[in-house]
Amino acid sequence: MNNFALIGAAGYIARRHMNAIAETQNELVAALDKNDSVGIIDSFFPKADFFTEFERFDRHIDKLRRGNSKNAIDFVSICSPNYLHDAHIRFALRSQADAICEKPLVLNPWNIDGLLEMERETGRCVNTILQLRLHPAIQKLKQKVSKSNDDFKFDVDLVYITSRGKWYLQSWKGDEHKSGGIATNIGVHFYDMLHYVFGRLQENKTFFRSPTKSAGYLEYEKARVRWVLSIDESDIPATAKSLGQRTFRSITVNDETVEFSDGFTDLHTRSYQEILAGNGFGLEDNRAAIETVATIRDSSLSQTRDEVHPLAVSWFS
Repeated sequence: MNNFALIGAAGYIARRHMNAIAETQNELVAALDKNDSVGIIDSFFPKADFFTEFERFDRHIDKLRRGNSKNAIDFVSICSPNYLHDAHIRFALRSQADAICEKPLVLNPWNIDGLLEMERETGRCVNTILQLRLHPAIQKLKQKVSKSNDDFKFDVDLVYITSRGKWYLQSWKGDEHKSGGIATNIGVHFYDMLHYVFGRLQENKTFFRSPTKSAGYLEYEKARVRWVLSIDESDIPATAKSLGQRTFRSITVNDETVEFSDGFTDLHTRSYQEILAGNGFGLEDNRAAIETVATIRDSSLSQTRDEVHPLAVSWFS
């Protein structure tokens, strides 16, 4: 059994990490969040120590390590705001624990270089949650692509609309310096999936970018991709909206739909199983997606629209 600490216990995604720790027969020893609405811990690890101040949490973890306690931490799971991931990963490594970090691993590619140096200095390991790589539909698509002719490119449309209320832009998620913008915050795992399936990125154009939506074109070794991301409920197609859906995901490859709406519920547990078996996704596995979102965030908008997804055309006006 391994001992875990969790940073960001009040966040939406923390529940999946707690569930994964429990389902892999491990123990959550300590948790941190500046917000104290963390009653969800009772459903999994009611005996876990909880802290609202990082300094006291840091002291507690250090005392466990120095005292050779049976509760000394083996892993730190990180579910904090995106801009804090780098610092919290460094904390985990300095505490002689491996890190398991939610997406996006970091906001900029050079952060990866610094963490690689930290890994070498401490002998500890950084893992991340790239759950779409484990999705059966994505693995099946990857196999199909690998069997195609070397010079053949697939035409891909990717649309992800996940409705968010007014709170979103008032939170850290609406601050590009903290979240990286929506391409980073809600899109990074899709860009990782595209790289994983279709190979090296060759071209990256952004046609539209705002605090609530973004669209562009990516070309990989094996695919030409038009992509659309939005947190605006008005962008959800009428057919989906009539069914009461507030989230719409669509990936088509050569006009064939890749159905991946199901199968998400256990992907964090599967990710933990792979990490504990020594098969986690590490720092370099994240580089392509982090470079992609950093380029989108910093790029000038392209004036060419012939490759833009039809859903995004109205955004230009």
